[in-house]
Amino acid sequence: MADATRALRALGDDTRRQIFERLADKPRSVSDLARGLKVTRPAVSQHLKVLKEAGLVSDRAQGTSRIYQIDPQGLAQIRAWLDQHWARTFSAFAEYVERVEKADD
Repeated sequence: MADATRALRALGDDTRRQIFERLADKPRSVSDLARGLKVTRPAVSQHLKVLKEAGLVSDRAQGTSRIYQIDPQGLAQIRAWLDQHWARTFSAFAEYVERVEKADD
């Protein structure tokens, strides 16, 4: 739960969400990510640091650049958290339907 909370907090920032969405297309360098954003390259690097600490992105060296990509394990933590809520929601809905069907009998 703590990991999902950290990841959701990281995605709570609009610029970080934009960066994350760009990484969904393909792995990218900081320079590539910064193009078209209203923040500087150093700011993009700081946002990537937060995303990396939250487990949402990973990076690798490629020449003199670092290439960032989405980390599927970080997404799995968010998905697991959401799945818990969906399971409870569906159970509550099933119970509601049963009560309504019994009331109609």
